[in-house]
Amino acid sequence: MLAQPGKDVRVLAGGQSLIAALNLRLSQPDLLVDISRVVDWKGIGQTSAGLTIGALTTHAQIACSAHVRGHVPLLALAAPFIAHPAIRNSGTLGGSVCLADPAAEWPACLIALGATMRLERSDGMRKIPALNFFRGLYETALEPGEILTGVELPAREPDEIHLFDEFARRPGDFAIAGLAMSVRFEKARIAKLNLGFLGVGSTPLSAPRLAQACMGLSAAEAGLLAKQTLAEEIEPSSDHHASADYRVHLAQVLMGRLLTRAAQQMEQAS
Repeated sequence: MLAQPGKDVRVLAGGQSLIAALNLRLSQPDLLVDISRVVDWKGIGQTSAGLTIGALTTHAQIACSAHVRGHVPLLALAAPFIAHPAIRNSGTLGGSVCLADPAAEWPACLIALGATMRLERSDGMRKIPALNFFRGLYETALEPGEILTGVELPAREPDEIHLFDEFARRPGDFAIAGLAMSVRFEKARIAKLNLGFLGVGSTPLSAPRLAQACMGLSAAEAGLLAKQTLAEEIEPSSDHHASADYRVHLAQVLMGRLLTRAAQQMEQAS
């Protein structure tokens, strides 16, 4: 059904974004394909390498999962920031990820976790890194006739710390700026750092040059470096919510704040 030539076909999962777009006549597809009852694309499973999460798993199910809290707690930390309870109870991981809103929480988290996206079509399956999945504003690497059926997440390394925070005008609003972080220290120095910024570009951003430059630094030194260089890697736009400069400032504050929290957690664990 998805592969029909010349047809605008949309997939209906949780419907939390698509139904609103239909109501406003922003989307007028030729055909809706409801996948909400496909059992194989639901649920959270543990593997030898980490976790798999089906695309039809809801935000609330992810937030409550013991597997998630134990292996990829970043997702459990980010889930309460997603909209409101009614939306979290119906909205799905796959729906949010495939919408590719740059201010959404899941895309940034998947980049920070080094997730792999599982894409399927009638003639086979392929896997791509989350970092390569998000191509632009509301644009993904999905090809015609293809659907996201799940994501694969590597298990957290020993002593790896996950953190998430964002700034929004009101609780439940899309973030003006946010940050998902995975960090590990050795002797109080950063040995691993993965970042996923949201709300500060047309896609979630990993700021790889900054992350690499932070290797071997203390949390305080890395926070100072972010203030000096982060603006070179993110290019937010201005809108009625915030200016580009303000978004850069928020991203710098979030980087310093989460690094400080990570250092405190490291000290408490040692």
